[in-house]
Amino acid sequence: MLERIRRMLIKEFIQVFRDPRMRPVIFAMPVIQLLVFSFAVTTDVENIATAIYDEDRTVASRELVSRFVNSRYFSETGVIDSADEIRALLDEGQVQAVFRLPHGFESALLTGDTAPVQVLVDGTNSNTASVVLSYGQEIIRRYTLDRLQQELTPGRRPGITAEPVRLEVRAWFNENLESRNFFVPGVIALIVTILVMILTSMAIVREKEVGTMEQILVTPIRPLEFIIGKTIPFAAIGFFDMFLVLTVGILAFRIPFRGSFLLLVAGTAIYLLTILGLGLFISTISRTQQQAMLSLFFFILPAVLLSGFMFPIANMPVVVQWLTWANPLRYYIEIIRGIFLKGVGLEILWLQFVILAGMGVAVLGLSAGRFRKTLV
Repeated sequence: MLERIRRMLIKEFIQVFRDPRMRPVIFAMPVIQLLVFSFAVTTDVENIATAIYDEDRTVASRELVSRFVNSRYFSETGVIDSADEIRALLDEGQVQAVFRLPHGFESALLTGDTAPVQVLVDGTNSNTASVVLSYGQEIIRRYTLDRLQQELTPGRRPGITAEPVRLEVRAWFNENLESRNFFVPGVIALIVTILVMILTSMAIVREKEVGTMEQILVTPIRPLEFIIGKTIPFAAIGFFDMFLVLTVGILAFRIPFRGSFLLLVAGTAIYLLTILGLGLFISTISRTQQQAMLSLFFFILPAVLLSGFMFPIANMPVVVQWLTWANPLRYYIEIIRGIFLKGVGLEILWLQFVILAGMGVAVLGLSAGRFRKTLV
């Protein structure tokens, strides 16, 4: 049995690496995908194209304007001289935000009245618009507190403070609130999933198309041995690519790694068991590589959308949240993010490990049952 499996492994490795087009897919594509995804997939909003319409043109209004344009969030693209320019700039997409300070802004501050500031935001992207508004509100709030403190300082009575309640905020696990720290571990899981499933889903189909299945049929190899011989090479490739993108993510993007490396290896091994089984199942039900590829995308797209990689599962409808329980990618992303950012151990992640292990055994068993030593 061991000799038959060994021969099968040698055959698979030779078949994978002798194709010159497969080498870049295995070694270069994971790094390229990590770089592209990590730079492109981000929810950080900075350098917002902003126009300023300062009708007051006083010391107070210019001070507030300087706070906006000197922050790293807003990038001044121009100064508006009339209200008619606002709609044109927003319609053409030249700016994402417009700050309008009306006449009487400084006089209202000096007399103790409310000084209005209008913020106009392009709401095409609701998430970006919400972030822009929150940034603007925070800058205005700090400006107001600073002016209040300046006015109270000369004649302040004991016990009076310019800021009666001070809010101190601390973010755990991602102290700087960088979205890259959240997305890169998910990108690692995504790359491993796509690469391994592409290679595995083509495994048996390729044997049928190139005509080598007939040669396998006349050998004494059993279905289980055939499945083992097909999965081990792709599992090794999956581990290699995981280590590769893990190293790039830590060294190039400074993603914190706070957990156990051995636990990450164990979680990856269990997850590979599941996706290898899914890939082989797709390969057993497909007659051509084109069918296998279409079936693969039919699985991958919903798996990514329902994994929590981009959208929080808690924000999804209840019925859709139930569907995510059948998605193995969800559990692996929870494992890899928990180990990377939180440094949690098996006492927290045991449920994800158990569910993935159950899925892996079930799917691999189903794939072995589907496989028959027949061309039909």
